[in-house]
Amino acid sequence: MNIVVTGGAGYKGTMLVRELLKLKHHVTLLDNFMYGYQSVLHLVTEPCLTIRQLDIRNLSASDVAKADVVFHLAGISGMPACAANPHSAEVINVSATRRLISLLDSAQLLVFASTTSIYGVSEDGCDETSRIDPPSLYARTKYEAEQAVMNRENSIALRFATVFGVSTRMRADLIVNDFAYRAVNERSLVLFGSHSKRACMHIEDAISGYLFALEHTDQMRNGVYNVGDERLNCSKREIADAIGRFVSFEIVDSSMPDLDSRNFLVSFEKIRSLGYRVRRSLDDGIRELLRLYGFYKTYSSFGII
Repeated sequence: MNIVVTGGAGYKGTMLVRELLKLKHHVTLLDNFMYGYQSVLHLVTEPCLTIRQLDIRNLSASDVAKADVVFHLAGISGMPACAANPHSAEVINVSATRRLISLLDSAQLLVFASTTSIYGVSEDGCDETSRIDPPSLYARTKYEAEQAVMNRENSIALRFATVFGVSTRMRADLIVNDFAYRAVNERSLVLFGSHSKRACMHIEDAISGYLFALEHTDQMRNGVYNVGDERLNCSKREIADAIGRFVSFEIVDSSMPDLDSRNFLVSFEKIRSLGYRVRRSLDDGIRELLRLYGFYKTYSSFGII
């Protein structure tokens, strides 16, 4: 198939493009490359890959006309980034998504990268029918974009758990990645709202979620799906303690309020009933991250990287 991946040089995007190429699809990678080209250098020789530097705000019909499928990952991700750039968050996450929708015809499948962050705070297990209570600008813009996507035919929205693990375009702001980095480099970690819970998942399982949607389009078309596993509904303290089994560092449990107020449990039964399974554990990701950050710390101290 001809597949377009917006945000294809990003944390998940570069990994998704790699797997789509392994499956012999023809892939067009669209990205503004604001973080540079390093994340895709290992892909540039792939004969079935087209790389285009393009801001999602400047899409035209010709950019997506040949696509059988569009994986829409481009956007400003995370609460801090959106809070620091509120206008850009609105325009990129919402307006640009609506523009993309307007350029597609009904025969083209659109798979949207949504987030479980939209559930906010809930004492009950959140499924796809649960009340939405976005606790941040990031969550609100993602939900508005998701609603726009689901108002068109031939769309799938995937509400991913918070991703962790190693990518060729790393993100240090994600909770497990951040905690592992601090454990290695600062040898201490301050927890705010240590018992608040959120869903997590390994990046390889997130990529498998995209591929699962591609393989099960007839079953999933026009649906919204939480993607993850209940076993990875973790509190901040549980994540910190898991890292502490591999590396020694101090955990400080602060009584100060948490600026990120998310606290929820998520049900993933809907997608699991179709056959989707998470394969990687929290410990798998922690081991990878500690190797990465330990390597970085060792060699950066000598000025090598």
